[in-house]
Amino acid sequence: MLADRQGRSFKYLRLSVTDACNFRCTYCLPNGYVRPLDHEAPLSVDEISRLVRGFARLGIEKVRLTGGEPTTRRDIVEIARRVRAVDGVRTIAVSTNGYRLTELAPELAAAGVTQVNVSVDSLAPERYRAITGHDSLPAVLAGIDRAIARGLVVKVNAVLLRDENDAEIERFIEWTKDSPVSVRFIELMRTGDNELFFLRRHSPLQVIERRLQALGYTPRARQATDGPAVTYAHAERAGTIGLIAPYSKDFCVSCNRLRVTSRGALRLCLFGDQNASLRHLLQRDDDREAIATFVRAALVEKAPSHRLHQGDVGNARNLAQMGG
Repeated sequence: MLADRQGRSFKYLRLSVTDACNFRCTYCLPNGYVRPLDHEAPLSVDEISRLVRGFARLGIEKVRLTGGEPTTRRDIVEIARRVRAVDGVRTIAVSTNGYRLTELAPELAAAGVTQVNVSVDSLAPERYRAITGHDSLPAVLAGIDRAIARGLVVKVNAVLLRDENDAEIERFIEWTKDSPVSVRFIELMRTGDNELFFLRRHSPLQVIERRLQALGYTPRARQATDGPAVTYAHAERAGTIGLIAPYSKDFCVSCNRLRVTSRGALRLCLFGDQNASLRHLLQRDDDREAIATFVRAALVEKAPSHRLHQGDVGNARNLAQMGG
């Protein structure tokens, strides 16, 4: 078992496959993606396969492919297929803005993907366009329907923005009445690039929690590879509601995930300030023990908690930089 000094065990790897994104979300990349001058190619399919084999040796059971926007990579289906082939990996998820989901849902399902998380920050077309910079809400919703039809577990991520999409809370909740989606409201997080935006738009999630309780939703027990959401279920509703509240008390106590950036840097915390590159261990086969040794040694430095409450975001400039 892979564990840190706080006794937290880790079975979940969030693996960024690119930092590029084609959307311009107001809370992340409002001016769009700009390719860095010192740009290094993202991990290749072979490097990703070796990386996941090394983490599987440590007991990682769930791998989430993320970005940036992972489906901007033309080889995303092959990446998923190679990850699925690794012994010990039981769950493969993809986080996406959904712009290619109608096209890719059947291929991702055939490649072994079991779950997709789709960003939908508004169900109103004009507001969606204002937040994302794209007029693609109908296509994204059609992609969600197709993913469900293909048997994929679908989670919908909505970043709660004060005086912007918070008027749609009831509409999102109603979506779960007849649809098996899990709508997850995410508390806006401050990053290095969005301080002023955060001050204007940040809203805690307690109002949603109280509303769910009033409607008869109850918290569902966490599973070993669940992400950070507290999930609420209702006996008479097909879907569920999740709340991801990084500013809540003891949020980091249940941390069970590690991150690797698209260029092979291990991040112990989304809002940490250390990147330990393990790419040099991915250049040849059968270095799984070396990868395991590297990760175990690095994990000693994992902090008990992030420092968002103190306004310390580490070196996280934006969420696309290291996979959200």
